[in-house]
Amino acid sequence: MKSLLIAGDRSGSGKTSITLALSALLSTTRAVQTFKVGMDYIDPSYLTGVTGRPCRNLDDYVMSRDELRAVFSHGCRGADIAIVEGVRGLFEGAEALTDLGSTAAVAKQLDLPVVLVVNARSITRSAAAIVKGFQAFDPGVDIRGVILNQVTGTRHREKTVRAIEHYCGIPVIGAIPRTTEMELAMRHLGLVPYREGQGHEEFRERIEAVKRMIGEHVDLDALLALAREVEVPPEESSVYATPGESDVRIGVALDEAFNFYYADLFDVLASLGAEVVPFSPIHDRLPEADGYILGGGYPELFGAELEANTGVREGLREVSRNGTPVYAECGGLIYLTDRMVLAPEFAGSKREETYDLAGVFAGEARMPERRMLGYVVGTSAAGTPMGEAAFRGHEFHYSSVRLAPETRYAYRLTRGSGIGDGNDGAVRDRTIGSYTHLHPVTSRVMLGNFVDCCRT
Repeated sequence: MKSLLIAGDRSGSGKTSITLALSALLSTTRAVQTFKVGMDYIDPSYLTGVTGRPCRNLDDYVMSRDELRAVFSHGCRGADIAIVEGVRGLFEGAEALTDLGSTAAVAKQLDLPVVLVVNARSITRSAAAIVKGFQAFDPGVDIRGVILNQVTGTRHREKTVRAIEHYCGIPVIGAIPRTTEMELAMRHLGLVPYREGQGHEEFRERIEAVKRMIGEHVDLDALLALAREVEVPPEESSVYATPGESDVRIGVALDEAFNFYYADLFDVLASLGAEVVPFSPIHDRLPEADGYILGGGYPELFGAELEANTGVREGLREVSRNGTPVYAECGGLIYLTDRMVLAPEFAGSKREETYDLAGVFAGEARMPERRMLGYVVGTSAAGTPMGEAAFRGHEFHYSSVRLAPETRYAYRLTRGSGIGDGNDGAVRDRTIGSYTHLHPVTSRVMLGNFVDCCRT
């Protein structure tokens, strides 16, 4: 199969819209497997939506080299081409003097050719200097072609293309005009998730407009010519090995309010002998299960609906008190508090709005608060549902959770904020709720402890 990586010269270069449209267009004739660099949920929801194959995340700050390759190989099975979307600028990462956590690191570890998206607004010849600088900064990154974005006319395009191809020796395979049609619907934590947006006609029309724009202004044959042939190992990684028949049922909250999950979660749970039972805290009853997982999402946008479904709220409180294991991340953590309080400017009203929630943890969530975004490093204590382990993960939220002073915590962070003062993973009975998002492959041992907890 073939593979390539779409990177940007900076955040806001347009690589997300471009990767989305390229993946959608190629999917009409091929099986396209997409990946996203970094610990992100929303971009992958779009790439999954337009290809029909689960987009998977790659992050060398969180993952070991072997884990990175295992995720890539597993995702690529049955695909004709793999397209990886980078994160921020090509060289942005966790540190100033290494490429750890960057798109460049993933490109090198997986030997992927790079197509660089350059925001060419108000520059022509300087765009060649940018590309030349990127080529020289790390010759180990194989930059094979360029797509220009924010081009204002024929003269702008011709000068910029000629300069790049002359000074940098690589082709410009596309030049996207400056237009509002390239903009996707945004929200306080990024794009509107694909699952939520696809039900709205305006959203679908915007996606189609982006596809049409890219189809007209990017040479797909030239793009494919830049891709590299890769081989997928015949043997499956032990990370994904399925033991056979499942012996434990785990309810997973999945709806408009809770949909921030890495695609690998469902494969890893299966490999641990767990059957996933999806349910909606907005629409459904709480299913019978041996344990429950509540991921992140946007509960703040569905406060009234979540409050109205008293069956799930009270059901989760009851099963938690009875010792059934419950694991919640971010939005799930918020849902397990007593209440959610939205400030007037956030709720779009003249006064605060308050919604009653599950009440597993004594305390409340408030929005908006200081935006938190970044990697998390910590340890989990023994005697808790996730067991004793060291972990790396990610936090991304616009809220605060204020819990009772007597709350116990399972996680101690050396990087990141957590719920507060480096404490995360609030514990009550066999329920644990954290702001930390864990990747299921890198935290397979912790997930295994949770599944074993559900068994017993």
